[in-house]
Amino acid sequence: MLAPLLATLPARAEIEPGDLSLTVTAELNGNSAPFVREMVLLKIHGVYKQPILLEEVVQPSLANFSWTQLGRDHWSKTKLPDGQSAIAFDRTVAIFPHHPGDFTIEPFSHKLTVNDVGERRVVEVRSQPIPFPVAQWTGATGGPDAKEPWWLPARDVSITDSWSPDPETVKVGETTRRIVTLEAQGMVAEGLPPRPVMRTRGIITFAGPVTRETLLTPAGPVARATYQWDVKPGVPEVIPLDAIAIPWFDTNTRTLREAEIPARQIGGGLPDREGDRAPPAVPSPLVAAAAALAAFGLGLALLGFGAGRPRLRLSAAVRRTLHRAARAGDPAGFRAALEAARQEAPELARIWQARPDLATAFAALDRSVFGASDTAAPDLPDLARALSRSEPVAGAPGPERLAPLDGPVG
Repeated sequence: MLAPLLATLPARAEIEPGDLSLTVTAELNGNSAPFVREMVLLKIHGVYKQPILLEEVVQPSLANFSWTQLGRDHWSKTKLPDGQSAIAFDRTVAIFPHHPGDFTIEPFSHKLTVNDVGERRVVEVRSQPIPFPVAQWTGATGGPDAKEPWWLPARDVSITDSWSPDPETVKVGETTRRIVTLEAQGMVAEGLPPRPVMRTRGIITFAGPVTRETLLTPAGPVARATYQWDVKPGVPEVIPLDAIAIPWFDTNTRTLREAEIPARQIGGGLPDREGDRAPPAVPSPLVAAAAALAAFGLGLALLGFGAGRPRLRLSAAVRRTLHRAARAGDPAGFRAALEAARQEAPELARIWQARPDLATAFAALDRSVFGASDTAAPDLPDLARALSRSEPVAGAPGPERLAPLDGPVG
């Protein structure tokens, strides 16, 4: 991995002070001391002027933290302020403190085998220790030590709710399956709450398995939990299900918020009464004539002016996810939502890619997420608005106007 980078570095006579440097920076959410189990990103950054033959990072024990490395180490060429060439090393580690108190992130060490005047030499580059205070929760409610509600510190939380079949269509003795997916950015799966309690009079519920997974992204881990129930109504009446609130702590704004599993109703969508199955009343001749005349006029209007081409648009759920990531200023979250949009609507994705403005914005987004950490993202709110608009189906002709009554002219 290092060979192409080393080929561009000139051989140096000897190691001088400042030729090899390693820094560790803690990215605090909202520039505030974190609370227990709140994610903090450690950015390890090295700059090396000497050609490197072998390398090994020695990480401190991090005894008071859980941690996970986000992706592979990244090596790149860089230019120093004086114009000299160097190699840059980057690693990102997410840490989660176990307890409140004043801690220290001990130095990271990078053991390097370098070419020093034609000879192999092993040097050790160390970062500086970092003071790391972890705050004690002082809010009136909630917090890491409270039994209720569940402590969920995250950058963003989203919920999707699906039923099969639609709960309003099921009758007594029939079963519908509910699947709720909870996603939290900046959290590992073990930190997500247990399955919510779904209970109301008139239904029988069978709780299914809970699946959990942690997705590693350049912006941090994304935790996902999927909860499942089989629901069977026991009475013929409409059964209301109340919304279920999921409290969480917004690490960006440092405030308590709530996500919600939406309220639904079971039954009532397909009534099964004799009156509902009776045939509709036959309209009077006068009403029928008026309706026919109105339909004829509407048909002429549609033929004369056309309804235009069929149009494509993203689902409301995907549009909301795009706008939420844009408001949060989260390029990685926006990129994940964009990928979901492409999978949901491949025809729309082809239309977007054919537009130079959107193709340029997509490229800038990819550079900001997968490229250098200082690469600017595109205007995410503007991009979300552009992707939320409907687009005409390519090549789909609109309805033709009426042909001349006497045949084609000419």
